Amino acid sequence: MKKVLLTMLVAAIAFGQQNANNQKRPPSQAKALTRAEFEDLLAKPDQVLLIDLRRPDEVTSIGGFPAYFSIQIGDLEKNLAWIPRERTIITISNHATRSGQAADILAKNGFKVAGTIGAQTYEEQGGKLTKIVAPPPRNTAVTEKK
Repeated sequence: MKKVLLTMLVAAIAFGQQNANNQKRPPSQAKALTRAEFEDLLAKPDQVLLIDLRRPDEVTSIGGFPAYFSIQIGDLEKNLAWIPRERTIITISNHATRSGQAADILAKNGFKVAGTIGAQTYEEQGGKLTKIVAPPPRNTAVTEKK
């Protein structure tokens, strides 16, 4: 009986800490783009830049967009110098959580951000994602003919 109560207490404390951590992060200030808004922006490819915050395995398993700048959220701030400032930015993640964080970072640093979109949300709204096939691994072994 004591073990059951102890287990329940530990689980309740862990759940409470998890909720407290989730509540510390304020919601993104970025606009969540609809499929129509996103597609209107994509109609001007010379004016926009898509920044996808997803891991490569997420992009290959879920799908993505034909041209995008790939960067992980943890690497964004130290790579701001490589992001073109003359383009309007749209940030992408699966459901617009990471991309919302990225949009806030970019806006805070003076970038023009149109908004954020989730790739899976876009697909659920009828948008078509590009399925990306990962290249086969390189064969680093050198074979000699004898």
